[in-house]
Amino acid sequence: MPPVHRRPDAGQASVELIAVIPALLLCVLIAAQLGLAGEALWSAGAAARAGARAEHVGDDGVAAAKRALPGALRDGARVSAGPPVSVRVRVPSLIPGLPRFDVDAATSLEPDAKG
Repeated sequence: MPPVHRRPDAGQASVELIAVIPALLLCVLIAAQLGLAGEALWSAGAAARAGARAEHVGDDGVAAAKRALPGALRDGARVSAGPPVSVRVRVPSLIPGLPRFDVDAATSLEPDAKG
């Protein structure tokens, strides 16, 4: 039986893949967290616009803004009447231990006083 010759780099690709998997997982979690922050900011802006439209026609802007928020963001949201209508929501956290932060948006249908 002839001797078996192994290449010196046999199995190196598997070891490198296993070493890279945690970094890839961390990158995916960070991207998802940034996506959640963007979605929270977009939702706050949409809620502020809904509140400003409601106030413009004489309705309750705070209630309209809260109704416009998704349920997960509605609970801790802070809405102030305007003009401008201001909405502040807490960004949900995917990664335990990350500091929590809020995003806010304000909108008014009043014309600017810049002249």
